[in-house]
Amino acid sequence: MDNVREIVLDALLETERGTAFSNRIMAAVLTKYNYLEHRDKAFLKRLYEGTTELRIRLDYVLDHYSSTKTAKMKPLIRCLLRMSVYQILYMEQVPDGAAVSEAVKLCKKRGFGTLSGFVNGVLRSVAREKDHLKMPDADRDPVFFLSVECSVPAWLAEHFLALYGRARAEKILRALLEVHPVSLRFAGGLDEAERERAVSAICDKGVILEPSPLSEDIRLATHLEGVAGLPGYAEGAFLVQDASSALAVRAVGIRPGDFVVDACAAPGGKSLLAAELTGPSGKVLARDLGPEKVDRIRENAARMRAENVEAEVWDATQTDEALAGKADVLLLDVPCSGLGILGKKRDIKYRITPEEIDSLQALQRRIVEASWQMVRPGGRMLYSTCTISPKENEEQADWIEAHLPFVRTGEGRQFLPGEDPCDGFYYQVFTRKA
Repeated sequence: MDNVREIVLDALLETERGTAFSNRIMAAVLTKYNYLEHRDKAFLKRLYEGTTELRIRLDYVLDHYSSTKTAKMKPLIRCLLRMSVYQILYMEQVPDGAAVSEAVKLCKKRGFGTLSGFVNGVLRSVAREKDHLKMPDADRDPVFFLSVECSVPAWLAEHFLALYGRARAEKILRALLEVHPVSLRFAGGLDEAERERAVSAICDKGVILEPSPLSEDIRLATHLEGVAGLPGYAEGAFLVQDASSALAVRAVGIRPGDFVVDACAAPGGKSLLAAELTGPSGKVLARDLGPEKVDRIRENAARMRAENVEAEVWDATQTDEALAGKADVLLLDVPCSGLGILGKKRDIKYRITPEEIDSLQALQRRIVEASWQMVRPGGRMLYSTCTISPKENEEQADWIEAHLPFVRTGEGRQFLPGEDPCDGFYYQVFTRKA
């Protein structure tokens, strides 16, 4: 298990360097070390994800017992202490002594032998006091309390408090810390018997599948290591797509024979559902910025046998005059802050800033301004994000209706963690004025 801890340490260091989001780093690690036993991979995944997710809370604990604050520590020592404190506080199957001794061994192995006594002392203090840790006072300083308890930056805790009030903000933030199942949407071409056979084959591998209360073709999967190795994946029986995303696509009212443009399509979940809804007589043009993203769309379309999907590289901030007035439906799932999926991309909260939300709002408007002309008069446009920020959601819907020839079609919908059984997600359907 000591080798597994070193793998986690290196992954945490890579996360600190900001080379990629944590979900990508974890996927690459599990692929590289696929030879590990199931027990070791499960330990590795939980330790890495838990340490990443609770970084602010772990630093709060460390700063109480360390003479050197975490911000001043060497990156390797900081990551080593965080992952060791996580084991002591949250992994009951790991004896405290083992967490401490393995940390000291790793400290020496990685060339920091002179700091091994420091590491040993801090961790033993945490282990000794773990049942008496004092958290911030929720009444005296609710922002600091939420920041530490739910492990989010203080500005984000304040943002949620202002939006939802204390009780609701805490409920949402705590929900984002819970274990999130993987949402599998089964292909629309499967009849009920075929879908149940596919479900049964997956369950035979030890995966637990529960029906989504939001969509009958979606199952919520737990106890799985990865999706690509599941029975039926290669054959296109299912793909990963959250219920909120599927509901948004269904809400726009795609009809058989429609021409659909998905302007920010990668990895292609919305495009593939649109392809099912428009049928063989229709077409879906799936676009995104960069060859790598478009290759992912093509791979998923080929696996799902979606022959009516065409994928191409296109910058959504650029107007395509050739498609003006041609699309029956335009899907705009625009780049966003991702505040609705903090439980899946655990380090987003440490990267995003209030200034970035403002710049994202401007980018979203550039995309809408460049893309709306593709919708024919009477056609529909879906605006959606995977965030719960009003600046990126309701304010944008108001702006679209005020500045462009569109009217809202029905009510918009904001899904919230802790209140809805899906990602935090927003969508609004518009119809272009005739």
